[in-house]
Amino acid sequence: MQTIYIEHLGNVELYFGLGIEIVTGLILGGLVGYDREQKMKNAGIKTNILICIGSTLYTSVSYIIHNNGVAAGSAMAGDPQRIAAQIVSGIGFLGAGAIMRDGGNIVGLTTAATIWVAAAIGVTIGYGYPLVATIFTLTILSVLRLLGPIYQGFEANKNHKYFHVEILSTGDIKNTVKEI
Repeated sequence: MQTIYIEHLGNVELYFGLGIEIVTGLILGGLVGYDREQKMKNAGIKTNILICIGSTLYTSVSYIIHNNGVAAGSAMAGDPQRIAAQIVSGIGFLGAGAIMRDGGNIVGLTTAATIWVAAAIGVTIGYGYPLVATIFTLTILSVLRLLGPIYQGFEANKNHKYFHVEILSTGDIKNTVKEI
């Protein structure tokens, strides 16, 4: 009988363990995605769930192949950490696509970081640590939910007003734009 490691449960039957990992990835990825969806960001519930579950499955499958290869003495017994390393690079590429330049501003950095940590949650689950991944998810949600209002509270005490003005013209606008 094939088994898979799940923290606090030890080695459990393979399909039961994968079920725990998939459901945990679904829930935790959904929680992170729900936060982003509430803020009307591009990478919402579906995206974060797919990233988290995909990372979970890649990591789990790499361990399953490794353990079966070692047991059978086959050539498939490679290094399972290589998959996690490739997840980090692949997700970095995906996150880079979320970063855009909008005039003088850069937007999408938090979305890219969220994509990256959703993958990290999935890798943690895939290694057999769904409770640790839950703690990380709660920490991430705290950062996403609480730091914005705290930061705005500090900024509210200052009397600074920032404006971004962008003027697009096809003609000569010299001496037409004045400070009010």
